Amino acid sequence: MIQDASPSGRGGQDESMPDAAAPNPPASAPRSFLVGARDLARGFAFWSRRPGVMASGLIPAAIVATVLLAGLIALGASLPGIVDAITPFADGWPGLWAGIVRVAAGTALLGAAIVVVAVSFTALTLMVGEPFYDRIWRAVEADAGGSVPEGGGGFWRSVLDAVGLIARGLLAALAAALLGLVPVVGGVLGSVTAVTLTGWLLADELTSRALVARGVGPADRRRLRRAHRARFLGFGVATQLCFLVPLGAVATMPAAVAGSTRLVRSLVVDDASAA
Repeated sequence: MIQDASPSGRGGQDESMPDAAAPNPPASAPRSFLVGARDLARGFAFWSRRPGVMASGLIPAAIVATVLLAGLIALGASLPGIVDAITPFADGWPGLWAGIVRVAAGTALLGAAIVVVAVSFTALTLMVGEPFYDRIWRAVEADAGGSVPEGGGGFWRSVLDAVGLIARGLLAALAAALLGLVPVVGGVLGSVTAVTLTGWLLADELTSRALVARGVGPADRRRLRRAHRARFLGFGVATQLCFLVPLGAVATMPAAVAGSTRLVRSLVVDDASAA
């Protein structure tokens, strides 16, 4: 459990001091969002400290990315035929309206596919690369000082996490696809929704290792995420946007593991120590 860091029993201190699960939030949601994005940047900065350990995290990411990219290319090649097959009702429509509907449908399908690929990439990479990312996580914990927590983790937990993440990713993809069907604004609306929902799922999954290792249960993890919603979202959205850059997913994955570990430490360990 996240320990209570309130000043109860510590005479003379401000009784408004928050606990370690919900330390004082940043001044504003936008600022907190940017702090979350900076957590990812701090993950990239860890390359300068442990380049060998970080480089090992590229191996599973490259393998999974190759497989998923091949699937995405195949979908793109067959997308016109799929769109025609799911929009037969537009065959008799005027060319302009039929085109608008089919572009919206194609955009929705592609946006949904990108959500599924992004979430599946993270889930499968963390599962396949469990030994590699465990080394990165431990290196970050050791570098930050103190003992490395030993709770939770393991291959089978990563399998269960992967299944859960992919299932939630499919729901997010469905939501993005449905919004993408809205005429005119559907493409933008679906894309923004896809990036936001996927970013939240990525932040949840990537930070779970460091939280579970500290014995933080599901209810406390949800409470922590709610208390720092903007920061978690900033970290996840920044990660997702990096994933959209060609080869960005492979390059970003080790930094995302390192950055998520630093994020958790700053909320659970560093704030509690400073309280």
